[in-house]
Amino acid sequence: MLKDYQIIDADGHVTEPIDMWEKYLEPAFKSHAPYRYQPSEKDGVVKIDIFSPPTKYMRVEGETIYNKISDAVWAEGLKVAIRDQATYKNVGSGPDSQVKAMKRMGVDISFLYPTMGLWMLAIDTMDSSLAAALTRAYNNWLRDFCSYEPQLLKGVGAISLHDPSSMVSELHRIAEFGWKAVFVRPNPVKGRLLSDPAYEPFWTECESLGIAVAIHEGSHSRLPTTGSDRFNTRFAMHACSHPMEQMMAMLALIEGGVLERHPNLRVAFLESGCGWLPYWLWRLDEEYDQLAWEVKDNVTMKPSEYFRRQCFISIEPDEPYLRDLIKYIGSDNLIFGSDYPHIDHNPKIIEQVVGLQDQLSEKIVQKILWDNPMRFYGLG
Repeated sequence: MLKDYQIIDADGHVTEPIDMWEKYLEPAFKSHAPYRYQPSEKDGVVKIDIFSPPTKYMRVEGETIYNKISDAVWAEGLKVAIRDQATYKNVGSGPDSQVKAMKRMGVDISFLYPTMGLWMLAIDTMDSSLAAALTRAYNNWLRDFCSYEPQLLKGVGAISLHDPSSMVSELHRIAEFGWKAVFVRPNPVKGRLLSDPAYEPFWTECESLGIAVAIHEGSHSRLPTTGSDRFNTRFAMHACSHPMEQMMAMLALIEGGVLERHPNLRVAFLESGCGWLPYWLWRLDEEYDQLAWEVKDNVTMKPSEYFRRQCFISIEPDEPYLRDLIKYIGSDNLIFGSDYPHIDHNPKIIEQVVGLQDQLSEKIVQKILWDNPMRFYGLG
């Protein structure tokens, strides 16, 4: 609790230890576990010990996990991470450290997303069966991680879009864990958009089970990503990928009829800010006014109405236009995510959350920090 507000962090992150993949992968896949390495002019790729200093170089099945991250960017990113973690002393990668950080931030419940898993499951050429196995391994590890303090730490299950045939069975496993949500990437996987017919059983079962679906992007993936075909800097790629991939994911779910066919499905768009939303809804509504005839089988009302009915978006507390945005879309669809402990996490997050009261009423702040994420994650 912070300043009399209970807080749900709708988008926190774990930091997976590299050896967890080998420990949790099923025997048939253990030899395919991701590993860290250092490039060597003499020997090519040299596999290194899991206890070696951090390195950006990681591979799975001969594929480098990260896309276009330079040594300079990686080094500076480590500096930022160290700076941020210094704000919260004794922070590590275990569940005890996660709980300590939550308490320092005044967070009462944290819904947890991956770090390495965001990239690990985002290699378009990866064998589908391996992607499904890595997904199961991550979910099993996260289940054990959250068991440390299950009232505070809430797992968000990973779902592999590589293998549509495994999605429903993994969803059932996640539901048996007692988890209320899963996440998917917004990017196309093996040429399939989120509205692809191959995913329809998954959307049907999510709606039937009341499992919320969070859309979460991650820069430098090995999937088709907005901006990666024309930029090389993290500055440019990170700026493009998060909001623009979310915009297209929302469009796919609307234009492809997913939200029309599944009116009780709950979807959230995370870690991209909310400033793009008013423009995008206005734009899509304008297109609908002119071209509704073209999508009449999948879209029967304005796109903004689908959003208001069943979608959520995470805000950044320091976005300066929240008051104006709320005038347009209301306050029922906004949730808060800290992105802890990633580079987007601001070490002054406590002051920012408190500062929400300078822009918004206490009632609306209460909605954003607690009531709305309770509805999205099905806790109420």
